[in-house]
Amino acid sequence: MNEAPSPDSAVDAQPLSERAYQALRQAIVRGDFEPGARLRVEELTRRFAVSSSPVREALNRLTEQGLVRMLDNRGFRVAPLTAAGVSDISRVRQLVECEALRDALAHGDDAWEAQVVAAGHALALAERRLGDAPRALDDDWSARHRAFHLGLYAACTSPLLKALADLLFDQAERYRRWAARHRSSPRHKLDEHQALLAAVVARDTPQAVALLQGHIAGTERFVAAALHGPGLTGPQ
Repeated sequence: MNEAPSPDSAVDAQPLSERAYQALRQAIVRGDFEPGARLRVEELTRRFAVSSSPVREALNRLTEQGLVRMLDNRGFRVAPLTAAGVSDISRVRQLVECEALRDALAHGDDAWEAQVVAAGHALALAERRLGDAPRALDDDWSARHRAFHLGLYAACTSPLLKALADLLFDQAERYRRWAARHRSSPRHKLDEHQALLAAVVARDTPQAVALLQGHIAGTERFVAAALHGPGLTGPQ
């Protein structure tokens, strides 16, 4: 019997440019690099054990996505985090993700619903385990959180909407992680996620969309509070 390939072997099978892109994108989203930090090609080649060409290709792709800024003949920097930036992301997320959710609710079958329920349950287990700990800094919670939100849109019939939702989620994730390190009070999201899940299972589109809008707006408020918090040294 043939064994299924391991996740590591699947990663090794990727082109070097894709491996460099995925690794650098994850590192930036996770907050391994400070906002505005210089991204030197020679340092990244050592960090990710690839040559300079895949690194430069990854940097150019991430520049197009807004996660990296290219300086005129002076290399690359991690994109800054600003109140205007998170406000813009929140506005576009509501437009894109709410439309994707409407479409998913109109076309999602029983298998899609079962997957959403499973993802919601997995997220709830992680949230209960973490209690008041900063959830956005926990890699397991972050993976389950991402799976739940993008799972909501999996039945959407527009590939472009789903691709935009994926990109916007990572844009917001970078802000969430930064805010989790700097805000003074935790945000309890378990009730928000479970209320959203209940509305989706009930196929109550107006309620589900309203809850998603409020959820996204809540992220903006918490991040903005952290960005403007007293005594912070982060970007304003």
